[in-house]
Amino acid sequence: MPASPLHAPVLDWYDHHARDLPWRRPEATPWGVLVSELMLQQTPVARVLPVWQAWLERWPSPAALAAEPAGEAVRAWGRLGYPRRALRLHAAATAVRDQHGGQVPSDYATLLALPGVGDYTAAAVASFAYGRRHAVLDTNVRRVLARLVGGVEWPAQAVTRAERDRAEALLPDEPATAATWAVAVMELGALVCTARDPRCEACPVADRCVWLASGRPAYDGPPRRGQAWDGTDRQCRGRLMAVLREAPGSVGQAQLDAAWPDAAQRERCLASLIADGLVVRSDDRFALP
Repeated sequence: MPASPLHAPVLDWYDHHARDLPWRRPEATPWGVLVSELMLQQTPVARVLPVWQAWLERWPSPAALAAEPAGEAVRAWGRLGYPRRALRLHAAATAVRDQHGGQVPSDYATLLALPGVGDYTAAAVASFAYGRRHAVLDTNVRRVLARLVGGVEWPAQAVTRAERDRAEALLPDEPATAATWAVAVMELGALVCTARDPRCEACPVADRCVWLASGRPAYDGPPRRGQAWDGTDRQCRGRLMAVLREAPGSVGQAQLDAAWPDAAQRERCLASLIADGLVVRSDDRFALP
């Protein structure tokens, strides 16, 4: 398949503008890449960087993490949000230790079989850690391709078959180049083709963008979900988790009651944390797993 005219300008732009992130450096391990991918889901790079560094210092291998209780992973997760990701990472580390000799697998199908690893993460680790040829469809990539090739401001809320086919058709043939292309398009979405206020004047492929050529038409699809926070169950769960993370051992009901004023919401959120495996209850005491 001939190279797309999009490849050269995007790859050249990435070569000159890519951020120096530790999980992209040559010395980054596949484990470090896997940790970064789980942490970066729905969390900005600036918040992830210090936690990722501390995590890799404490647990430089899957076996090191698997040797500790899952609650320690939750505690170290800190305020990254969506703490179930910490449980998934601990479960994945345990599977890597027990089923793969402590080495993060290199192929997509085996990665996908790890606990808590979905399509995007499997493709990302295979691509970024091992230089495999995969369509890596994160939020940034999907937005760039929706605008650049599809001519719409936003992609569908869930990945479609047509969207995947389009991304795969754009992959360079050579695996290592395809891996660089994947991260380059991701970086373009993070720095230039952003969700709000895209900087089309700085885009290396603005002259080929269908959405820009059409006058940047506004999104007219189904309503997009907002990210409300104040007063939500997410905020309540976060307050309860903060109490548990900061306690050296278990805590009593009174300590949790002080964390959130609405008793009904607090009890609902505590029950959901227990159901998710993030909190364990013993009599009237609560602790991380």
